[in-house]
Amino acid sequence: MRRAAPIAVLVLTLAAPAAAFAAARQPVPTKQRIESIKRYLRARQGINAFAVMTSRGHLRGYAQNRTYASASVVKAMLLVAYLRKIRARGASPEERGLLAPMITRSHNRAASAIYARLGDGPLYDLARRARMRQFSVAGYWSSARISAADQARFMKRFLRLTPRRTRSYARRLLSSIVSRQRWGFSRYSLDAGWKTFVKGGWIETGAGDLVHEVALFERGRRRFSVAVLTDGNPSFGYGTATLRGVAARLFE
Repeated sequence: MRRAAPIAVLVLTLAAPAAAFAAARQPVPTKQRIESIKRYLRARQGINAFAVMTSRGHLRGYAQNRTYASASVVKAMLLVAYLRKIRARGASPEERGLLAPMITRSHNRAASAIYARLGDGPLYDLARRARMRQFSVAGYWSSARISAADQARFMKRFLRLTPRRTRSYARRLLSSIVSRQRWGFSRYSLDAGWKTFVKGGWIETGAGDLVHEVALFERGRRRFSVAVLTDGNPSFGYGTATLRGVAARLFE
């Protein structure tokens, strides 16, 4: 009987690393969290879609191929497309004076100036490299159409698609959104220890209020991306509450 205690301690000692290893191998987010989000979105008002690229690179979601007006979400693509265009030299102070407010404050005139220098071609090229399937744009950045699946694909790959010389700059901009425009994810992800790179968008449509948010989350060597697209919300506040409901189910 005296040997039982040391043996029990040994079993617990061996079990702890095994449990930690098993937890580390689980995809982020787990299947259970994804299913919880899908149930939540089905019960919400509005026209909702959700997609996630897990830490293992699997695409999961709800109405993930439905297309929406992009609103300001496409500005993250404008940033990466422009940095790819000038990859040999990096952004000048004048260009940074457009790119920074376009992302951190979602400045529309800055986005229009960047789009005027790009046109549609570089955005389509970026979409192809990001393996996007539903993206379209014609004549102006605000005419872009996006799906949750495509935005999850793009956000998972945006660092790889950004030239190495300007990668830290892109990271800094997409992690420095002004607080009044951080509607959903970052309120939860940062508290959970995830670095958060995010872009949102809002406009009024014929269906109601359109409220989107897309993001890449990073902790150590693990990364996953999420897109939540909503339209037909009865108010802007209702749409942002939907975003927070998704975030709570991801991180709490």
